[in-house]
Order: sequence, then C-alpha cells, then structure tokens
Amino acid sequence: MPVWIKTVDGGGSRIDVYLAAVGPLSRSAVERLIVQNRVTVNGVTAKKKHRVAAGEVIAVDEPDPVAAEALPEAIPLDVVYEDADLLVVDKPRGMVTHPAPGHEGGTLVNALLAHCGDSLSGVGGVRRPGIVHRLDKDTSGLMVVAKCDMAHTALSAALKKREVSRVYEAIARGNIRMEEFTVSAPIGRHPVDRKKQAVLPGGRAAVTHGRVLARIGGYTHTECRLETGRTHQIRVHMAHIGHPLAGDTRYGGKAGELGLDAQCLHARELAFAHPRTGDAMRFSAKIPEYFTKAIAKIIQ
Repeated sequence: MPVWIKTVDGGGSRIDVYLAAVGPLSRSAVERLIVQNRVTVNGVTAKKKHRVAAGEVIAVDEPDPVAAEALPEAIPLDVVYEDADLLVVDKPRGMVTHPAPGHEGGTLVNALLAHCGDSLSGVGGVRRPGIVHRLDKDTSGLMVVAKCDMAHTALSAALKKREVSRVYEAIARGNIRMEEFTVSAPIGRHPVDRKKQAVLPGGRAAVTHGRVLARIGGYTHTECRLETGRTHQIRVHMAHIGHPLAGDTRYGGKAGELGLDAQCLHARELAFAHPRTGDAMRFSAKIPEYFTKAIAKIIQ
C-alpha cells in the first residue's frame, strides 16, 4: 500500500537514510523496496544514491504482509458471556487483538482458537477469525467475538449503522472544563508516522462524546462514548482537544506518569442486539487494577 511523504527539509540526506529516520522501516528494509522499484520521487523511480530535497513527494509502496494462519494457544480468557453465536470477553491490558508483524503469537485470536476450536467465524480471514472490532494492545475491556458467519455479518452491520454502544473510561491529562463535550473531527493515518493516526482534513468522520466523572489533581477521570470507531479514536480526539490520555506517549502523555507505561483507557460497557434473537444485550466490566492504582496515585 503506497505511503506518501512530502519532505519539509530533506537536508541532502540519502533517500534510504531519510526514510529510515522518518518512518517505521529499517534502512535495510527501505533499501530492499528501492531495489524492487517500490519507491518513487515526484513520480519517478528512486535510486539509492538519490539525495532528498525540500518539497519532494516520495511514495513508498510497502507490500501488505502475507497472511499466515493463526494457531491456537492455551491462554486464559475472561469470558463474560458465551452462546452458540458469539462470546463477549474482557481483554486484559497488554494483549494484542490479532496476529500482526512482531506479534505472531500470544494474541486474543490465539486464545480464542484454543477456546472455541473450529467454531469461530471465518469472515475475518485466517489472521482475524471471529474479530468484529478490536481494542488497542494496551486498552483493556470488553469485545464481542463472532462464532459464526451470520453473527459476524450482523454485528459488523450493526457497528456500521452505529447500533452498538461502546462506553470507555479514561484518565486524561489536565482539567476538562466542560461537564459534557463532543469531539467531531475526521481521523486518518498520520502523513509521516504510520504508527499514528491524526485529525486530518479528508479523514474518515469520527465522533466521540465525553462526560467528566471527576477532576482530581490536574487530571480528569472521563467517560467516553464512541459514535464511530476509528483506529485510536479516543486517544486522538482527547489529544486534539488538549487533554491526551495519561501515559499515552504516542499522543502527548508522559512516560511513567501515575505508574503507567501506556494509555489509561478501559472499554467498560458494551451493548448490542443479539444477531439471532434480537434481544438487547448489555455487559459491563469492572475497572482493572492498573486503572485504580493510577487514580490512587493522583489522590495520594
């Protein structure tokens, strides 16, 4: 998939050195892409000796990874609810949702394959069987997983129609003045750092509704309800309004604050209509220990 980079100040750096410095790829990986004619400068295939100049537009056509079938692993799961069509799990902080480069094992999918056997929906493909929506690695809380294709299709449609309610709790930096607030700002992939998202003109519509639960010692205990579900949405929106999540170094939090090594964000509530019966389903997950410990540090 092509990634476009407009250089602000190339500084005369060789193109492989420059791209390795501003992007997620190593220099050797960039060199391989150049040899494969997957890097262009202003529409012309780049040479490794090219020196980057200000204002140039570089396109990096990084191929998608080849999907490998995930394997079952006997990892304990906190199953909140389960029937023949779906299950709801409380994902712990630190667990990756599905296999990805650098995280081929130890994921929620690996645990689900061991727990469910062959009963997971295949709609998500071999790397994401049963996965209807995802949580970031260091975001804890509730997820619904489809055990058949009917449930997967119905739940995905409900998400698209904004018929699935998802409520989070977070600790944000600073004191949010408004008791209730809404952030409506489009989100897209960061133009330089591919591991980040950003509020961008032309991005996908994204809406987050917030409510202050408590203001404590320079932080705000916040409830956030998703109207849409973009990647890193709450983290990006809270940073956009000047209140990044505590511990979220990627979007403006401080490393180690409140004893956190990542964002303080928990998916507390999940509600949807059962895909087969239409019954209203609502689930709640208690606030985890890392979250309560962070609050305790604030009020010490």
